[in-house]
Amino acid sequence: MNKIQFYGADWCPDCRRAKAYLKENNIAYEFVDVDLDEQATKKVESINKGKRIIPTLIINGKSYTNPDNHTLAATLGINEDYRILLYGADWCPDCRKSKSFLDDNNIHYQFIDIDTNEWAIPIITKINNGKRKIPTIIINDDRVLVEPENEELRKALKIDEVKEEKVFDTIIVGGGAAGLTTSIYAQRDRFDTLILEKKAIGGNAFLTEKIENYPGFTSISGPALMDKMKEQAETYGATIKTGEDVVAIKKEKKIFVVKTATKEYQGKSVVLSTGSTYRQLGIPGESELIGSGVHFCATCDGAFYRDKDIIVIGGGNSALEEGIFLAGFCKSVKIVNILPEFSASETYTEKLPSIRNITTYMNKTSLEFLADDRGIFKALKIEDNETKESEELTADGVFIFIGLIPNTKSFADFVELNDRGFIQTSGLAQTSQEGIFAAGDCREGAIAQVAAATGEGVLASYGIKAYLK
Repeated sequence: MNKIQFYGADWCPDCRRAKAYLKENNIAYEFVDVDLDEQATKKVESINKGKRIIPTLIINGKSYTNPDNHTLAATLGINEDYRILLYGADWCPDCRKSKSFLDDNNIHYQFIDIDTNEWAIPIITKINNGKRKIPTIIINDDRVLVEPENEELRKALKIDEVKEEKVFDTIIVGGGAAGLTTSIYAQRDRFDTLILEKKAIGGNAFLTEKIENYPGFTSISGPALMDKMKEQAETYGATIKTGEDVVAIKKEKKIFVVKTATKEYQGKSVVLSTGSTYRQLGIPGESELIGSGVHFCATCDGAFYRDKDIIVIGGGNSALEEGIFLAGFCKSVKIVNILPEFSASETYTEKLPSIRNITTYMNKTSLEFLADDRGIFKALKIEDNETKESEELTADGVFIFIGLIPNTKSFADFVELNDRGFIQTSGLAQTSQEGIFAAGDCREGAIAQVAAATGEGVLASYGIKAYLK
């Protein structure tokens, strides 16, 4: 339960004030009178380095010494018209997005980390019909929002749309490695930058548990590397807003107006660094198990499966290239292809027969990802396209390689795309629209690696400099 222990005394004015505030907002607490409980007095003194300061509140294991009403409001999610509880975890990108949106709009919320408050897990599991979905946000005990987009939060909390009057030197759409690097270089050149990120800062790299091929780090987690880039961008003065999904860009005279679901922003130039999304199968169990046995990058996550059994889904160059790579250190590799033949080039198909720990399953459709009692991937259910017979392939992990989808749909009428939807550029990352640049995985010819994305960000920053001057 959401537990509040209140150490105080009846004669204490601040205790009375805090008790009245909690009562006014219908928040339950356990009151312990330090005048009547010697152990409570020792507890207060241990928390406050020997000093007997009251009120001292312990909220879900964290102590607060003589908190004023504003601190209580911020800690317990109390606002004028509603109270907000946000169940989530620090590693969750969507949780970070929702927290940033609430922070940006000066809305109080109580963050309940399910990793440190195990009592919260049954609550969100019950709300989500047995699934552990976060963020789960509860407003006034009676309204529940599960993994909400910012527009849904805005409507639920009745936040008015706002037009940003400030004109930035450049607006960067996308907060992955390319966008962050562009901002770092532009800010160093004294150009004021705004980063608009649809979800959480870091892009696909943030979802990678370990990165071992980024220069300067033998090994670093994706979140840690992206947090360092974010910190550096903010240190140089960048403005970062998450949960801002750009839906349109228009040009008014020499200024670009970038419209999101909630606001309009103005910039003298724009960089599109929206990246790409791994194409998914769209079958049961997939979204729930991403990061829990289901992966999209062998270079990033393959090392976790050394001497273990894995499955590769796909039949193109990427699937076979990564499958062969994984076979070099995995115990076994099962390649599942929906077609009777591979679409990959002979360079890869000719190698397969000589690799003893690779088994191919041709003309098979993937039906469902299965999980164990811990919510970790354990098997893939497949069906033979001819006989319609099904079977389960057990493994420790599965990698999906069925292509990338560039996140460029919103810009199709504004900049030129190739037939696969990637943005076409020339020179210093210049698109077909003067003043708009592109960097990272959304650009034609880009290499889907973090190190390559940072280089593209540098290139885009030089394009910005040349254009603005």
